[in-house]
Amino acid sequence: MRVETDCISNRAAGISAPCLCVLFLIVSVTGLLAQDQPQYTFGTTVVSTSGLEGRIYFLKKNTSKLPRLDGLKSAGTIYTNTLNVWPRRFDEGFPGISNRVEWFAIDYTGRFWIDRAGQYQFSLLSDDGARLSIDDQELIDNDGIHAASALSASAVLSRGIHTIHVSYYQGPRFTVALVLAVASPEAAWRIFNTDDFMPPKDPAEWVTGNISQVLHSAPSVAR
Repeated sequence: MRVETDCISNRAAGISAPCLCVLFLIVSVTGLLAQDQPQYTFGTTVVSTSGLEGRIYFLKKNTSKLPRLDGLKSAGTIYTNTLNVWPRRFDEGFPGISNRVEWFAIDYTGRFWIDRAGQYQFSLLSDDGARLSIDDQELIDNDGIHAASALSASAVLSRGIHTIHVSYYQGPRFTVALVLAVASPEAAWRIFNTDDFMPPKDPAEWVTGNISQVLHSAPSVAR
């Protein structure tokens, strides 16, 4: 399958949407790919309280977009600190999913701490559909059956605790992908990792953060 990327730059809105090739170069240079990383997975069954919790759902064949998952029965739970699955064959298997390599969804939820307030940019690459919400506000809708494609958005986040929600679904064979990247204020793009957004050790310092000024990039354009 060919890879589609959002290469449209919206300077007026302050958004620079990363192409897949640019993201790949960035994470390669910073040592986030290749042999320095563990085998790419959607998560592990080992319970983590500081990362993302992903609930697994089996879908009906020919599901064309992300369904409402809150009305479905979960088939299991996995945990991860990052979403860093670059395009790969669908049949390589998934931790916690023993009998399904297509027609399933994973609903990731978690919390992260913002220490420096400002504009944060997010990029979500997926094959097939995926959505990203921060503090219950949808930033990216990359839903539907499609080849690997990336969309981006930005938002101003205040200091404090924020919620994150990434819904992903795999439709028909042959490729899967799910990569979430972030660019902090005046910082380079990197793979989003909850370990980089840990709260202060003293719970007395914890406050609830706010989100504002959400800006979306233009839709993906086939190349």
